[in-house]
Amino acid sequence: MQKMKVLFVCVHNSARSQMAEAFLNALDAERFEAQSAGLEPGVLNPYVVKAMSEVGIDISGKLTKDVFDMIKKGAMYSYVVTVCDGASAERCPIFPGVTTRLHWSFPDPAALQGTEEEKMAGTRAIRDAIEAKIKEWAETL
Repeated sequence: MQKMKVLFVCVHNSARSQMAEAFLNALDAERFEAQSAGLEPGVLNPYVVKAMSEVGIDISGKLTKDVFDMIKKGAMYSYVVTVCDGASAERCPIFPGVTTRLHWSFPDPAALQGTEEEKMAGTRAIRDAIEAKIKEWAETL
C-alpha cells in the first residue's frame, strides 16, 4: 500500500504545521507520510517544542522549511492542508498533482499574550485542538 503524502502549511512552519506533521506521523505512519513547510520559514516556537514534549513527541531537532522549496523539488502530495488563518492560507501556492486541498484554521501560538504559564496554557489548547482534528480526519479516510 502506498502512503498518502500530506503537507501541512502555515506561515512560519514554527508551530501549527510542525505539530500537525508530528501528530499525523505519530498516529498512523503506516498510511501517511506527513511533512510541513511555511510561507516565510522562521524558527521553532519554544512553547510548541515544550508542549509537544509533554505528550511524548520530540520536535526539538526539526528544521523549518520553505513551501516554495517543496514546489521547486517537484514534491507531490495527496493532501495539502493549511493550518493558518484564511488570509495566509490564500497565499499558499498551488501544488501540481494535488488531489485535495484542505484548510483548518488554528490560532497562532506566537500571537499568545500573557505570562509564561498563560502562553503555555494557550499553546497546549492549540496543540490539543490540532491533535483532535488530525485524529478525526485520519479516521474518516
